[in-house]
Amino acid sequence: MIPRTAKIALVAGVAFFYSLIVLNNLADPGVNYEFVRHVLTMDTIAPGSRNLWRAIHAPWLHVAFFAFIIAWEVAVSAWLWWAAARMLRARRAPAAEFRAAIRFAAGALALSLLLWLVAFLAVGGEWFLMWQSPVWNGQQTAARNFAVVALVMMLLVQPEKDQGA
Repeated sequence: MIPRTAKIALVAGVAFFYSLIVLNNLADPGVNYEFVRHVLTMDTIAPGSRNLWRAIHAPWLHVAFFAFIIAWEVAVSAWLWWAAARMLRARRAPAAEFRAAIRFAAGALALSLLLWLVAFLAVGGEWFLMWQSPVWNGQQTAARNFAVVALVMMLLVQPEKDQGA
């Protein structure tokens, strides 16, 4: 029962983390929007970069990117809370039923991993060269968040002894 409780707690912990991310983005949208705007306009990377043609200067696209990120975070948060609740309900159920709840949580964690990998590390970090910005660089935060969620995912999918492993 302890491995199941730990898995439930970890999924709920990531759900709580995402809830705080959403709260912060909604409570202080100005600062968080500025982050997105600076990344997309590439205005704080190395001057004279040959890649500045990638910059996006349309404010409506800055808003769209920002809204898309928040919507993604809201979806992950809600999905994780729902997954944690499903796992909690199945904690004393047969292994197959608990594994089904875990698969649901694994889907939510995969969506989270994609956010950090694709939106922040690939698009923000490499396409818009966020790594070059001394001020608006979210690479370390994205990498940390990716690592935490990946670790939870790896622990989550570990079979339990009563599952024949």
